[in-house]
Parts: sequence; structure tokens; C-alpha cells
Amino acid sequence: MACVISVVNKFMYKKIFKNKKQAIVILVIFHIIMFSTIFVLRNDSQNNEVKSDNKLKVITTIFPIYDMARTIGGDKIELSQLLPPGIEAHSFELKPSDIAKINEADIFIYTSRAMEPWIDDLIKSLNNKKLIIVDAGKNIKMIPGVNRDEDGVVSEMDPHIWLDFDNTQIMLRNVLNAIENNDLNNSIYYKNNFEDYKNKLSILDSKYKSSLSNCGSHKIVYGGHYAFAYLASRYNLEYSAAQGFSPNSEPSVQDLVSLIKQIKEDELDYIYYEELSSPKISEMIAAETDTKLLLLNAAHNLPKDEFISGISLLDIFNSNLDNLKLGLNCK
Repeated sequence: MACVISVVNKFMYKKIFKNKKQAIVILVIFHIIMFSTIFVLRNDSQNNEVKSDNKLKVITTIFPIYDMARTIGGDKIELSQLLPPGIEAHSFELKPSDIAKINEADIFIYTSRAMEPWIDDLIKSLNNKKLIIVDAGKNIKMIPGVNRDEDGVVSEMDPHIWLDFDNTQIMLRNVLNAIENNDLNNSIYYKNNFEDYKNKLSILDSKYKSSLSNCGSHKIVYGGHYAFAYLASRYNLEYSAAQGFSPNSEPSVQDLVSLIKQIKEDELDYIYYEELSSPKISEMIAAETDTKLLLLNAAHNLPKDEFISGISLLDIFNSNLDNLKLGLNCK
């Protein structure tokens, strides 16, 4: 820049100005303009760096709300998932390092008290008074599911709310409100991302309805924990699972005998297994009934390689639909 100014100075002085005083005045003005421009550009650059460093820090508990926040927030937020990739959601336990991480965030989003029963204890342990804590399941009406404890069968509220697309849209709205209200400068960006996600969910819901309305069977037998009651209810399917809400629960002999009998009577060709848990129960049932296995993914979490690759919740929902169509012999 100094070289350019020097050349311009000499050119202006020799070629343009005959009056020496006039030349000096013009050159002073020129210098002021040039250095003012450099100062403004430098300040703009510094301001942009500060803005980048001050992105909203958002932490979500499990993958469905992580994906919603990722899609809505894009590169305008700094996002992380509390649940490490590859870890089964129901067996997750908070560590002191998790609490410290949440204390440093701007927004913490959890699914519901049914999905994260430790949330109240967590909130009591936090000391960041400015932290925005968001219940993504707020305003969602839960349905009772089936759980099994040591005394037999008990009824609890099913925490897998994101598997009903109406609920998914409510969760999406709750995530949008949390992010947008704390970063109004990027409000239009967040709303546009929200609308795009919402429209894709509506299209996918229509595909589910049309694809699952004309099938040879409407019965899902799941060799994993009880996770798909919302999906079954939405699309008028019958649903049976080998386990209760927890993947660590063990089905009784009577439970397994009942499922095997049901599969044989209904002449089913496929049964389903779940993500991130051992498929040994599904494999045992399949061996007893001469059926094939298909994945039905509740999307609590992803294996590390899939998480890094950027697979979305909508990708999982589309894959589930393909396997449901095959397993239920849909036209």
C-alpha cells in the first residue's frame, strides 16, 4: 500500500498539479482517505472475528434433537451432543465433566423428563444462571407404553416422541424458538431452515401414509426394546416388542414363547432388530421362526462413523420406511 501511495504521490505531483501548495493539500486529503479506508476495513474484519467467536453454544442430549438443532442453526451456532456417538441412550449416565460442559453452554436442550429422568437432578447441580434450558417435548401429549419390571408389566409414558411426525414438528418448533430468541440477528436464517425441515417432514409423512396403507401385513414384531408405539399408532400398525423401554431389560420365557407363536400364526417373513444393541434376541427369534431380520432404527443415537459422516434423522426415517415396506409386504 505504501508503494502505491508513493507512486500516486509522484504522479499527481509531477503530471497534474502545477501549484505546489495545491498539490500538498490534495495529497494530504488523499492520505486521510486512504488510511481511513484501511482503518474501517481492519475494524470490520475484527468485528467479524468477534461475532464468529460469540456463536451460541448449544448442547443437546440425544441425536433427534441434535439433528434438529444442527439443521436449524447451521453454521451460526456451536453445537454438540451430550450423548457420545455409539452409546445407547437409555444406559447413559451423567459424568461431572458433562455437567461442567453444560455449565459453559448458552442453551441446553433435552427431550423430556420421560426420556431423561435425571434432568431435575442435573438442573439442581448447575450454577450457570444464564443457561437457557429447553424441554423439546413441551406441549406434546405422550401415550402410555409397556415397560417390564421385576414384578411384571407396568404402564409408563412412552418417551420416544420423535417417532410421530406431528411430535417431531412440535419439537422442531421448540428448538427453533430457543435458538432464534437468543440470536435475533439470524432470525430469518433460522426460520428458513425450520420451514425447509418442516416441509420435508410433511412430505415424508405423506410417503409413510401412502406406502403403509396397502400392505400384506400390518404387524411389526420387534426383537428390541419398546420404542415404536408412536409410529405404529400413527399408521395403524400392530406392534409387539420383546423388551420393555430399557434395552437392558430381559424378556421372560413367556414373552418369547408368545412372540414366536404370534409370528408363526401370522406367517410373518421378517422381524426387526434395533440399532446400537446386541441383536441376539432378534436372532434367536428369527432362528426359531425361520424369518429374516431387518433394521428398524429408533434413532436415539448413531455409531461414530455415521455420526461423523453427517447422516440425518430424515435419512434414518427414509431407511425405516424402506424396511417397513419390505417387511410388511407393501405394494
